[in-house]
Amino acid sequence: MIRINLLPHREEKRKARRQQFYALGGLIVVLAGLIWFLGYTVINGYIAAQEETNGFLKKEIAVLDKEIDEIKRLKEQTDSLLSRKRIIESLQANRTETVHLFNELARQTPEGVFLKTLKQQGAKVSVNGYAQSNARVSTLMRDLEASPLLERPDLQEIKAATVNNRRMSEFALTVQITRQTTEDDKKGAAGRPAPAGGKS
Repeated sequence: MIRINLLPHREEKRKARRQQFYALGGLIVVLAGLIWFLGYTVINGYIAAQEETNGFLKKEIAVLDKEIDEIKRLKEQTDSLLSRKRIIESLQANRTETVHLFNELARQTPEGVFLKTLKQQGAKVSVNGYAQSNARVSTLMRDLEASPLLERPDLQEIKAATVNNRRMSEFALTVQITRQTTEDDKKGAAGRPAPAGGKS
């Protein structure tokens, strides 16, 4: 009977398998390292690109913030200049108001009525005086209402008084001045309906 020793053959087979395992393990390690390196490089590239984009956006935002601040400053200056312009136009439009007021009161005051005091607060004028009768006060109020410069006369008080031994009616009334409008006021009022009961 022939005996065959298989031990060397098995040993060689185990050795070959061991070498294949080591080679496969080394290949896996190399592939894993390559994949990690590629991933690290790509991610770092993305991060660098994003940081560059963020830096660019920060610079642009800073520029826009400066421009916004400049626009706000210019707007404030524009509003201030427009406010001054409106004040100057209002002063120019109403600078002769007192002269017109005295002229109009002298024109609209009927005979038998004597004005004692005038007091103006803005567009409101307080008038105190004497009249020969209550009818003369009524005539004065009608004339003031018909005036192109004055409107809305309002009788505050009327009472009997004695002046130089003559019986008179002492009265107090208020009347509104019809303000002259500036060009800006006319433009602003063009789109608004006229108030009811106002003068044309």
